[in-house]
Amino acid sequence: MSPQLTQPHGAAHTRIYAYGAARGERVVPNDDLVGPIDSSDEWIRQRTGIVTRVRANPETTAIELSTDAAKEAVERSGVPADRIDAVIVATISNPKQTPSVSAIVADRIGANPAAAYDVNAACAGFAYAVAQADALIRGGVAHYAVVVGAEKLSDIVDPTDRSISFLLGDGAGAVVIGPSDEPGIGPTVWGSDGSKADAVGMNHTLTEFRDGAAPWPTLRQEGPTVFRWAVWEMVKVARQAIEAAGIQPSDLAAFIPHQANMRIIDEFAKQLGLPDTVAIGRDIATTGNTSAASIPLATHRLLQEHPELSGGLALQIGFGAGLVFGAQVVRLP
Repeated sequence: MSPQLTQPHGAAHTRIYAYGAARGERVVPNDDLVGPIDSSDEWIRQRTGIVTRVRANPETTAIELSTDAAKEAVERSGVPADRIDAVIVATISNPKQTPSVSAIVADRIGANPAAAYDVNAACAGFAYAVAQADALIRGGVAHYAVVVGAEKLSDIVDPTDRSISFLLGDGAGAVVIGPSDEPGIGPTVWGSDGSKADAVGMNHTLTEFRDGAAPWPTLRQEGPTVFRWAVWEMVKVARQAIEAAGIQPSDLAAFIPHQANMRIIDEFAKQLGLPDTVAIGRDIATTGNTSAASIPLATHRLLQEHPELSGGLALQIGFGAGLVFGAQVVRLP
């Protein structure tokens, strides 16, 4: 008889212990961006709800933003850094193809030699990484995990592009996830539709740029396509996540969608039939769209402004380039 392998078993349940945040150092008002796109402050506010966005200094990278956010989350969690054995960073703005942002962040926060890897799922990256941390801990592969959503999108912006450039900001949001006596992270509803890969993403490859065949790659989107997909298809995903968690929309304390566009957020809330008692993340007004960082940044701000939400249930949903999407209900720390 062949020898039997041992398989690990982890905690029955997980929860989020604490949040941390880091935003770009510069506040950039609409008026600073309207010239190259031949637009106005009023046009940007009406179409997106953005008044200002934050952008990082040239020398600040996604690594620094991730480190600052992760340090705050770890300090507030009460978990010693050396007990964290997994670090996952969701980002599309690693300044290098390799090494990962996560390995450097793990070392800088004192979690060396934690397992570390990056997730590239654009604006759904944070929801994807939360799903993975939850599964790793319940599977016995990790005990405590740091999950970060981090972007420095100002590096991949074309100031003359009217489709997306004025939306984008820089920042990082982080959480510490660990074992729990009760379920604190609901089932994840996630997926992709690669047939719509051209709807939003980079307009050139790095090899085209290297060979002089194209300018520096920047983010572009087909706005109407993305808007329709977000409003109609993603509302279904949000409903599925609520159902999978075994709750009703009225049981939610907060709704924290990816901060893509204020019109999308408002339409979402309407379609879901959320009661007025549900707090809605609207961090986009002053932070902008920070892709993978937007959900944890919006949650961090909501908890700062409304401490009474602590312990309540929040629905988070991310969606973006891929196209990819992910949603789950979580209990706020």
